[in-house]
Amino acid sequence: MESGTMFSGIQPNGKPQKADQGFDPNFTQHVIDAMGPKTSLRMREVMASFIRHTHDFAREVNLTVEEWMAGVQMINAAGKMSDDRRNEGQLLCDVVGLESLVDEITYKLAAQAEDTPTATAILGPFWRHDTPRRENGTSIVQGVDDGEVAYMHGKVLDAETKKPVAGASVDVWQASTNGLYEQQDDNQIEHNLRGVFETDDNGEYGFYCLRPTPYPIPDDGPAGKLLKLMDRHPMRPAHIHLIVQHNDFKPVTTQIFDRKDKYLEDDAVFAVKNSLVVDFLPLKNNPKNDQKAVVELEYDITLAPQKGLRNGA
Repeated sequence: MESGTMFSGIQPNGKPQKADQGFDPNFTQHVIDAMGPKTSLRMREVMASFIRHTHDFAREVNLTVEEWMAGVQMINAAGKMSDDRRNEGQLLCDVVGLESLVDEITYKLAAQAEDTPTATAILGPFWRHDTPRRENGTSIVQGVDDGEVAYMHGKVLDAETKKPVAGASVDVWQASTNGLYEQQDDNQIEHNLRGVFETDDNGEYGFYCLRPTPYPIPDDGPAGKLLKLMDRHPMRPAHIHLIVQHNDFKPVTTQIFDRKDKYLEDDAVFAVKNSLVVDFLPLKNNPKNDQKAVVELEYDITLAPQKGLRNGA
């Protein structure tokens, strides 16, 4: 490829097509140089790259004013649909794989360490900041008559020492059997299928939930419209969301996926990782089974210590 050659459009063979429109070769750099001297180094790095790539994208596909405006309207619509219960802008990023990619970039160094914490996965658009705290051994299932009740339990461990972490919070949420989270469904009790639990002195947590089922992401907004335009299905594999935190450790935001789900290889938001695929097994050794659970999931979570906090430093 010749240095400085301008390209525009895609040929039938998939290769970029040279442009003869005579675009100003200095325009993009002029926009980048407009940033003032008070711009931070990181902001300058990020925005210079963002401007460069978006300008190159527009030139490459010969973006029209109508197409650009359609994109602007989609972003505006996502903003109008978003509130403290639903984040449509985040969902829009999810369906093009951006959140999963950023998650992978953020945690790639941790994955290379000898003592690695539990793998991360995307937050998703339905986390709530006001989830109530619940006692270990209680249920997050409220008013759901169908579905398979599961007992999920395990330990939170220090990734370096393998010792249990007492006082860690385990924030959990999942969709109901109809494929809806409680804030999407007026028929569900508020805060249904979500709760925050705290590990005991042995680092243990435990609660009753539903064995998760696959469901479609909401298709009533821009994200759903985009999926249809790309001729893609909206299905997510069966999963449970978790955020595990302790002041002395780096938090972990993740999802765990049922190994028997058929959408593991074709997740609409590209969030599945092999280490997050789990097995629900027939329930045993739980004499206090007052929730009629038939399966259980034992799942330990490891956290990486915050630097500088080891040994009371």
